[in-house]
Amino acid sequence: MNLKILKLENLLRCHAVFRQLHSLGQRRMLAQWSHVFSSAYPVWTAQPCVWPWQTDLVIGAALSQYRLLVTKKEERSQKPPLSSTKSKKEVEVWIGMTVEELARAMEKDIDCVFEALMNTDIDIDSLEAHSHLDEVWIKEVIKKTRMKLKWSKLKQDKVRENKDAVKRPQADPALLIPRSPVVTIMGHVDHGKTTLLDKLRKTQVAAMEAGGITQHIGAFLVPIVLAINKCDKAEADPEKVKKELLAYDVVCEDYGGDVQAVHISAVTGDNLMALAEATIALAEMLELKADPTGPVEGTVIESFTDKGRGPVTTAIIQRGTLRKGSILVAGKSWAKVRLMFDENGKPIQEAYPSMPVGIVGWRDLPSAGDEILEVESEGRARAVVDWRKYEQEQEKNKEDLKILEEKRKEHQEAHQKAREKYGTLHWKERSFLKYQEKKEQKLLKPKEKEERDSPVLPIIIKGDVDGSVEAIVDIMNTYDASHECELQLVHFGVGDVSENDVNLAETFHGVIYGFNVNAGNVIQKSAAKKGVKIKLHKIIYRLIEDVQEELSFRLPCTVEENPIGEASILATFTVTEGKKKVPVAGCRVQKGQLEKQKKFKLIRNRDVIWKGSLTSLKHHKDDISVIKSGMDCGLSLSEEKIEFKVGDEIICYEEKEVPGKTSWDPGF
Repeated sequence: MNLKILKLENLLRCHAVFRQLHSLGQRRMLAQWSHVFSSAYPVWTAQPCVWPWQTDLVIGAALSQYRLLVTKKEERSQKPPLSSTKSKKEVEVWIGMTVEELARAMEKDIDCVFEALMNTDIDIDSLEAHSHLDEVWIKEVIKKTRMKLKWSKLKQDKVRENKDAVKRPQADPALLIPRSPVVTIMGHVDHGKTTLLDKLRKTQVAAMEAGGITQHIGAFLVPIVLAINKCDKAEADPEKVKKELLAYDVVCEDYGGDVQAVHISAVTGDNLMALAEATIALAEMLELKADPTGPVEGTVIESFTDKGRGPVTTAIIQRGTLRKGSILVAGKSWAKVRLMFDENGKPIQEAYPSMPVGIVGWRDLPSAGDEILEVESEGRARAVVDWRKYEQEQEKNKEDLKILEEKRKEHQEAHQKAREKYGTLHWKERSFLKYQEKKEQKLLKPKEKEERDSPVLPIIIKGDVDGSVEAIVDIMNTYDASHECELQLVHFGVGDVSENDVNLAETFHGVIYGFNVNAGNVIQKSAAKKGVKIKLHKIIYRLIEDVQEELSFRLPCTVEENPIGEASILATFTVTEGKKKVPVAGCRVQKGQLEKQKKFKLIRNRDVIWKGSLTSLKHHKDDISVIKSGMDCGLSLSEEKIEFKVGDEIICYEEKEVPGKTSWDPGF
C-alpha cells in the first residue's frame, strides 16, 4: 500500500485519540462544577465534543474511497502491459497455390482474395477459383488482410517419386524372330481405300463403311508402296500423280527413287496381285523382326465403347506375347485383359508381334496412338496411371503460372507507362486526360458489343470410335473463317448421343453431330423439346458439308446488285422547274431497259460517283416508267448537285438478298 496513505491514517488515529482524551477531561471537570453549584445555579447540560466524531466519520469515508482508488491504480500498474495491436494470424502458404487454397488457408471466403487483389496489376477478370498465384500476389493478399506469412516447406520440398512405366531396353538381336509386316492403306476421302482392303481381304467392308473411316493410327516411320488407284478410268494419268508426289519427297523407282509404284483398280481388281507381291518383297528386304518374349509392348490403333463389353481397344502387338489376365497400361487408363479377339471377332488366347487384336477389360477408354505397356500387378498399374495424371496436372499448373506471369508483366508494364504518362502532370490535367480516355472507351463500346454479337456455332461431336472423332476434330481445327462466324467445339467423345450431350447443347445453343452413332427415341424427343438439333451421319464428308451449311445459315445475308439496263449519256442540259434549275442527262439505252422505280448509279471512268433514284424519266416530253434498249430518254437524279458529263454511264439495277456462305474450305 502507498506509504502516504499509511502516514495519513496514523495521523488521523493520533488525532482521534487526542480528541477522546480531551473529551474525558471535560467530562470530569463538569462533574466537579455540578457538585459545587448544584442548588444555587441552573444545571448546564451539554454534549461535549460531538462534532469531532462526525468529522472523523467523514474523513474516514473519504480516506477509504481514496484508499480503494489508489489500490486499483496500483493493481493496474502491476499488470503486464497489453500489446498495442492484436497478434497477427499466421497463414501457411506455398508457391503456386490456387485462389481457393489461399482462401482456405486464411479461413476466408474466395471473395476476400479477389478484394485484396483489386487495384493491382493483376487481371481480376482472368482469375478463377483454380487459378494459380505467384509469390508476389500471395504476399499482396496476406499483407492487405493483415495476416502473417509462413512459407510451407512441405509444399515446396515435397517431390513425388516417378512411378511411370517405360519400355524395356532393346532386345538382343539373337532373340529376334521374323514377323509379319503391318500394312496401312492411306489416301484421300472416298478414293477407294476400303474397297482396296475389301479386295485384298476378300471381305465386304466397303458395303458397310459407305465413305466412313476404317482405321486410324498415330503417324510413325513407314516404308512406302505407292498404289495408284482408279487406273481403269479413261481419264486416269498415273504419271501426273508420280510427278506431283515429287514435291513431297516421294520419289518412285521410275524417277530414280526407292518407292515402288503399282497401277491398280480396286473396283475391277486389276494388278492387286502385283501390289501384294510388292508389299511382301518390301517386307523381306526390310527383314522385319520382333521379340516375342517378356512384358508386352504395343500401340492402340482404335478405341470404342461396346454396350456389352464396355471399353474396347484394337491394338498392334510390337513386342512380347499378350495373354488373358495380363495387366496393361495405356495413356491414363489400365486394363486386366478379360477377352481377346481377332479381326473376325473370334476369341483368341494369345497375340504375337505384328498381330492385330481386340482387347476387352479396360477401366477407361485410352486414345488412338497411346503406347501399351504390360506391368506386373493391378497396384502397379494404378500407380502408373496416378503418376501420369499427376504429371499432366503439374504441366498444366506450370502453363497456368506462365500465362499468369505473362499477364502480370503486361499489366505491370501498362501501369508503369500510365505512371510515366501522368506522373509529371498537374492533378487537373491528369483528371482531364483520364476523362477523355473514358469518353473514348465509351465510344468504343458499341463496336465491342457488335463483336460480341457476331454469329457463333457451338458444336458437340460424338463418334463410334476414338479415331473417327480424332479425324473429325482435326478437320475442325482447319477452320479459318472465325471473322465470319466463330466455331466453338464445346465437347467431343466416343459413344451414342446421351442426355448430357443434349443438356450441354441446350446450354450453349449448339448442334450435336454424330458419326456412326445412334440417338434413341427418348433422346430425340428430349432434344426436340429443348430445341436442340441432332444431326447423324455415316459419311464423313457429308458431316463436314452439314457443318458448312450450318455455318452459312448463321451468316447475315449479303446484298447483290443485278443489272437491269445500261445507258450512256450523250448530252447534258438544264431545265427550269419553278425557281430551280435542274440538270438533265440525255441518254440512249444500250442494254436491257431502264425502270424508273428501280435503283440507279452513275459511273464515270469506272468509278461509282452516285447511287440513288430518279426524279423523272421522259421520252421526248412524255413521262414514262420504262424505256427499252435503243431508245433515247431524258432523266434527272434525286440529288441535284450531281453534274453529268458526256460519256458517263447510267446503270439501272435491283438489289437482291443472297444467303451468306462460309469461306471455309476443309479441302474435300
